[in-house]
Amino acid sequence: MSKLVFIGLLMFGAWLLLRRNPPALTIDEKEARAILGVDTAADAEAIRAAHRRLVSAVHPDRGGSAELARRINAARDVLLKRRN
Repeated sequence: MSKLVFIGLLMFGAWLLLRRNPPALTIDEKEARAILGVDTAADAEAIRAAHRRLVSAVHPDRGGSAELARRINAARDVLLKRRN
């Protein structure tokens, strides 16, 4: 196997791993609230409702962006963890 093919296969494998397991997002509570458009008094149900509304609009299956959906999911997770 030539070196070029070997390097290409290694790069493809690395791309597949990163695609499946992207680096974790680190966002703070203030940014999470801004992303979801909720205030500090929002309860868990309001957070989930905002998440559903936003993620349905930007989901990759509906022609949206995977990165936006990922950020919205991370915002939901940050705010729900703070509530517990």
